[in-house]
Amino acid sequence: MKAILLAAGLGTRLQPITNSVPKCLVLINGTPLLKIWLEKLLSAGIEKVLINTHYLPDLVEDFITQYEYRSRVVLLHEYVLLGTAGTLFANRDFIGNEPIIVVHADNLSNFDINDFMRAHQNRPLGCNMTMMLFKTDNPKSCGIVELDERGVVVGFHEKTMNPPSTLANAAVYIFEPDLISEFHCKSPRVTDISTEIIPQNLGRIFTYLNTRYHRDIGTPENLWLANIEYKNLHDNY
Repeated sequence: MKAILLAAGLGTRLQPITNSVPKCLVLINGTPLLKIWLEKLLSAGIEKVLINTHYLPDLVEDFITQYEYRSRVVLLHEYVLLGTAGTLFANRDFIGNEPIIVVHADNLSNFDINDFMRAHQNRPLGCNMTMMLFKTDNPKSCGIVELDERGVVVGFHEKTMNPPSTLANAAVYIFEPDLISEFHCKSPRVTDISTEIIPQNLGRIFTYLNTRYHRDIGTPENLWLANIEYKNLHDNY
């Protein structure tokens, strides 16, 4: 299986930290977040990882050039941001005919990748995507899901004032290639996974609950918390 790490964002919520470093390279207890993700993916047997870049791409390229397993990493620079779904559409050749793991690289997450993949393999009939979930303490800031008895998404509420639960989208997915091809043919101008692909695929998205650890590090407060929490989690990465 391959993976795509979505790392092209501007990181505006993390300014001034991101004035000089891209969000994917911010440090978690001295380790770049991108390295944490790469080691997690590659150690689980992911054969190849594509990373999209846009903001301060030279710093990401320099990091990958010095990375021990750089031969298993593909960098793709987006001169114009394509959006999360747009990046999938633009890299259908890389994805090929197998399921693909897609990760927003501005999250710090601890989970068993092989267990996640097994959940996808055992997904209910008719589902062509598996979304990782976590329980959030701030549901207004997240995409909140409603599930049926099978664990399939039947409702999705993106950053609403009165979310119905605390089960949130962790922005870590496994996509079947057919979903990507089908959606591109039907709606080639779609750019975003959470606001366009997910709402249009209700009833077809299986879920996997991350019960270990997950945090969006996209704000200074969350980055500070992640650095504290990572000290206790380091041995699990």
